[in-house]
Amino acid sequence: MSIDLTKYPTLALAEIPAELRLLPKESLPKLCDELRQFLLDSVSRSSGHFASGLGTVELTVALHYVYNTPFDHVVWDVGHQAYPHKILTGRRERIGTIRKKDGLHPFPWRGESEFDVLSVGHSSTSISAGLGMAVAAGHEAKGRRTVCVIGDGAITAGMAFEAMNHAGDIKADLLVVLNDNEMSISENVGALNNHLAQILSGKLYSTLREGGKRVLSGIPPIKELVKRTEEHIKGMVVPGTLFEELGFNYIGPVDGHDVLGLVQTLKNMRGMKGPQFLHIMTKKGKGYAPAEKDPISWHAVPKFDPSAGTLPKKAGGLPTYSDIFGAWLCETAAGDEKLMAVTPAMREGSGMVAFSRQFPGQYFDAAIAEQHAVTFAAGLAIGGYKPIVAIYSTFLQRAYDQLIHDVAIQNLPVLFAIDRGGIVGSDGPTHQGAFDLSYLRCIPNMVIMAPSDENECRQMLHTGYHYNLGPCAVRYPRGAGTGAVLAPLVPLEIGKAKLKRRGEKLAILNFGTLLADAEIVAQQLNATLVDMRFVKPLDEALLRELATDHHALVTLEENAVLGGAGSGVNEFMLYNRLMLPVLNIGLPDRFIPQGSQDEVRADMGLDSAGILAQIEQWLK
Repeated sequence: MSIDLTKYPTLALAEIPAELRLLPKESLPKLCDELRQFLLDSVSRSSGHFASGLGTVELTVALHYVYNTPFDHVVWDVGHQAYPHKILTGRRERIGTIRKKDGLHPFPWRGESEFDVLSVGHSSTSISAGLGMAVAAGHEAKGRRTVCVIGDGAITAGMAFEAMNHAGDIKADLLVVLNDNEMSISENVGALNNHLAQILSGKLYSTLREGGKRVLSGIPPIKELVKRTEEHIKGMVVPGTLFEELGFNYIGPVDGHDVLGLVQTLKNMRGMKGPQFLHIMTKKGKGYAPAEKDPISWHAVPKFDPSAGTLPKKAGGLPTYSDIFGAWLCETAAGDEKLMAVTPAMREGSGMVAFSRQFPGQYFDAAIAEQHAVTFAAGLAIGGYKPIVAIYSTFLQRAYDQLIHDVAIQNLPVLFAIDRGGIVGSDGPTHQGAFDLSYLRCIPNMVIMAPSDENECRQMLHTGYHYNLGPCAVRYPRGAGTGAVLAPLVPLEIGKAKLKRRGEKLAILNFGTLLADAEIVAQQLNATLVDMRFVKPLDEALLRELATDHHALVTLEENAVLGGAGSGVNEFMLYNRLMLPVLNIGLPDRFIPQGSQDEVRADMGLDSAGILAQIEQWLK
């Protein structure tokens, strides 16, 4: 993708931050305008995350202008907002390849650029990692500075507050920038507040503040009075008491779209000692009216025409598995007020918009706090309700301890609707749902189901919801279903597989949504095909039967081969001395790169041609 840089004369002079810092400060507003237009031009032609980047243009320019990157460290949290950062750090010409196979990573990635000091995909990690970097920089004693940029959604996670509590305790030199991009600029952002922020971040105030504390440190009653007075004065103009209590010097909120004001405030704060907190207000989608009005729809976009101001309508295709889940949720809640649905900030992605509107009293968004979401669901179950946790495969990893201690050990009937199992595509290694079958299978009391189509998904959700003997998980993929006819809801027999085709010598055991490819392979090899349905418990009676009249077994799953569903079959066969050769086909022992779902499946040998080739090679 080629973009005419003559349209962006100032941006053309700033391919890397060292060049940016050579520009006169007065040219920065024009640079921001050009960078925002460049982002619009490039993403509209290539697709990708959009609204978040529009909101961080001025902050990105100011940070790279004031801080000596990459010597100074800037950590982005979450990576959706880092497109302008990539454009200004030597990747401008490749920005059209972002999220594509062999292209730029969708998020900051250490292996891609020295300016990306932390690889990120999921949120709320920046302050913890940044604190570690700041401590290392202190020991290094070369004057290296550390900045963490965290979004207002990401800061809702407990991990962010744990890190701030630690930072305030050890008093490391660290700047945390809260990018607060609520739908509108806060009322208290204006000329007076920006001026106040620059005063509070200036040397005079800082000297008076620290000097006053030292002078008064030996007189507890007066010290306490001064502390309360300072809090009272600051509390009248800034909402920073919480961060002050955690040990940070709070500045803000300031207008995050005033690049010259940001530069001045950041220059003041760069030399300040101890933990600093800068609160900036930005507008998601800034500079492109449709994205400003609806930042959720414009969060990640396909190719679009900027002049039209609308996103292309999705082709009237098959419903996604998330749609199927959302419809089942509404259908079930309509007849059961005990149903409670919990999500850690993934209402849209998990297909829960309609449910949240129709049943607001039964819907809980726990924000980006996966650990809390799972234990909260445990509490609902203890209280006699029937909780469903709608969560992505890779997000559930963050709540693994809670899943074990707070749900499984207590054998509570919590249903986990696990979206994005298997290959997710363009979001890359951080989001590929490669491990859930492995990490769930070893937990006692868990029932684990993997549907082969959308009707099976509904039946399994229904089964798990009405299974009251312990926790259940239904694991389904991203994307559209197969067009299966939706049958009336009937609970499945726990642990019962479905024989799809009777063949000879070879039996293929399918776990999940690779069934269509498995059917093609089974036909070509005249193999028996079984849709296993249950990863745990396995259909042991059927496995014994297959072992008596087949020469070999092949297991098939879109999960890591190590410890996955196929490993469960291996363990059963060995324990019962059923000495049949078994081939496990699944994801290899490496992190899976980005690309479309079809591209990645083909590369991993998980399309029909790849599955057939692996089996034929093994049989030889």
